[in-house]
Amino acid sequence: MTPKIKFLLLLAIIGLASCKTSQLIHASSAGNELFKVAILYPTGEGKTFDMDYYERKHMPMVAALLGKNLQFYEIDKGIAGRTPTDQIPFLAIGYFYVKDVTEYNKVIAENIQAIIIDIKKYTNIQPVIQISDVRRIGFNKVK
Repeated sequence: MTPKIKFLLLLAIIGLASCKTSQLIHASSAGNELFKVAILYPTGEGKTFDMDYYERKHMPMVAALLGKNLQFYEIDKGIAGRTPTDQIPFLAIGYFYVKDVTEYNKVIAENIQAIIIDIKKYTNIQPVIQISDVRRIGFNKVK
């Protein structure tokens, strides 16, 4: 079984275990706070990105810094735009799912120099960051 399939199975198990009913999970309710930090790497002429380094070194490094606040992380590799012939808008997107956004910001601020130095090892892209409040997590009921 490939690491990607193992990861997807783990996410499915976590999702099913946290879904006590067939209803949507209200992720923003008290005690269930969840924030998603999206790190987007836009495509463009002359842009470079070393996916292997990002997967094996950078994301695990930052995940270790985040510690217990980190629930899980994801890495997306862009393969197509809106249609198969459209250029991808992002070469890669990384996601960190954290319980406490204030703690996340504190850890990142304390380690920003190390993070910036490491970013230069895999890309020449200035990432775009968005932090979101995860409002709902839904699962497809179709069998």
